[in-house]
Amino acid sequence: MTEGRSKRPRPRPRHERPAFRCPPAVHKLTGVYLPKHFAARDRAAVEAFVDAVGGDGRLRGHLALANPQWRSVGPDTVALAIVHGPQAYVSPSWYPSTARHGKVVPTWNYVSVHFTGPLTIHRDAAWLRELVGRLTARHEAGRPSPWHVSDAPRDFIDGQLRAIVGVELAIATVEAKEKLSQNRDAEDRAGALDGLRGEPGPGPAAIADLMTTLPPPRR
Repeated sequence: MTEGRSKRPRPRPRHERPAFRCPPAVHKLTGVYLPKHFAARDRAAVEAFVDAVGGDGRLRGHLALANPQWRSVGPDTVALAIVHGPQAYVSPSWYPSTARHGKVVPTWNYVSVHFTGPLTIHRDAAWLRELVGRLTARHEAGRPSPWHVSDAPRDFIDGQLRAIVGVELAIATVEAKEKLSQNRDAEDRAGALDGLRGEPGPGPAAIADLMTTLPPPRR
C-alpha cells in the first residue's frame, strides 16, 4: 500500500492549500525519455495531481521488513517513484494510413508521472501507525461501515507494524508524460480514437477522452 497510489481526495480551496515546493534539485537516477510533443501540456493539472498524491511535497508508503530493497537505502539515496495513469494498446488497423502505405506499427498510449527525490526509511512504530491509519482512513472513506485500525487488537497491529518499514520520498523533480498519438496526422488520430472507443475496459475510454483534448496536429 502506498500513499502515492491512493484515491484522490476532495481538493481543498486554493487559499487553504499549502503551496507545493520542491526541495533543492538532486541528481536523477535516469532521465525520462520525453519528446517535446509528449510532454504534459497543462501545468496546473500536473500541479493538482502532485498536490493530490503528495500535498506536502512528499510521497509516503511502506515495504515489508523482509523485502531487502529498503536495506540498500543510505543517507544520500535518491529514489524514483512512477505513478501510472490510464493506458491502452493502439492497433495499426485503426489508421487510414495503413491502407495507403502500410508503414505503421502498433503502439501504446499512456499517461505517467515520475517523481525523483531523496528517500528516507522509517522504523519508528508511531510514524508507521500514523501512516497506516491515514492510508486506511482514505481508502475506507465513503464505505457504509468503514474499518479503522483501532478495530483490530492493539497487540496484533503492533506485530503487523514490526513487519513493515516506512518509506518517504521528498519530491525534488516531477516529469509528466502524455503519449496520446500526438505524432500522428489528423486521420490516423481520428481512427485511433474510434478504435479505442470500441475497446473494453476503462483504460481505452480514458485515453480516448484525453485524446479529444489535444490541439489539432500540425500540417
